[in-house]
Amino acid sequence: MRRIVISVFVLSLCTTLASAQTPEQKKATIKFVQDLQVGDGGFVPAPVDGRLDQNPKGSLRATSSALRALKHFGGAANDKKACEKFVQNCFDAQSGGFCDQPGGKPDVFTTAVGLMAVGELKLPMKNYSKAIQFLSESAKDFEDIRIAAAGFEAFENAGGGKPKVSDPWLPLVKIYGAGMGKRGAREYASVLVTVERLDPRFSGNTPAKVTAYVSEVLDERQNKDGAFGKAETHESDLESSYRVMRGYHMFKSKPAKAEALREFVAKCRNSDGGYGVQPGKPSQVSGTYFASIILHWLNEK
Repeated sequence: MRRIVISVFVLSLCTTLASAQTPEQKKATIKFVQDLQVGDGGFVPAPVDGRLDQNPKGSLRATSSALRALKHFGGAANDKKACEKFVQNCFDAQSGGFCDQPGGKPDVFTTAVGLMAVGELKLPMKNYSKAIQFLSESAKDFEDIRIAAAGFEAFENAGGGKPKVSDPWLPLVKIYGAGMGKRGAREYASVLVTVERLDPRFSGNTPAKVTAYVSEVLDERQNKDGAFGKAETHESDLESSYRVMRGYHMFKSKPAKAEALREFVAKCRNSDGGYGVQPGKPSQVSGTYFASIILHWLNEK
């Protein structure tokens, strides 16, 4: 019996080590992300045909993902000052929103990730307080409210203060979340996280039985490969897995098949050091960010 227990432990340890990044692999991943920074200081979403286009323009969405991926893998932007200038230039002071590129049209998603980029760069968050008003007035459907709530969280975490939640948001989120028990893990976790961000009383001082219930619901929806996917396809991908893992993280829990998820992430890694959103898919900065935060949460004690 003892030999069996030891064998299982050794097998588990070997699996963990095999799916963990080596120092050399981390360096390659950091370089992959760093090389996506272009002349205007921003980052592009992915290389094109293994190289960057001539005179490419940065994307605020890609820049926000790149900064967070670099942080989790232990790196930093090659030119932080140029990156700061790019993010500042994406802010539209008149509307209070952020654009994906300087001079563009602001929207809810880019404004939320703009606040995240401001937080990562440790720029003065008070200079972007008008973004909260933009989000409050512009977010109308669940997906907008979901990412706006993440922007609110970034604003508060960076010392900008606690934003007032738009009055219509919580009722709309709760309507969307009706029948949550029948939804897939991605949808269930998305509603759970959004409500928690907007109204911490939902799970403040969460009793152990509530945490156990949430984990049980998500565990039941975990795919055989250890990852999670969209309800309509059931195919695992890193973006869906990231959304679900944030739900686990908020409730201080981890998936039942945590090591299987770690292995799935490893399978999404490409020889260039970046990650695709699924095994065999081309490397992107978004896939690399999702991998970085999933691994970060799985490694937490």
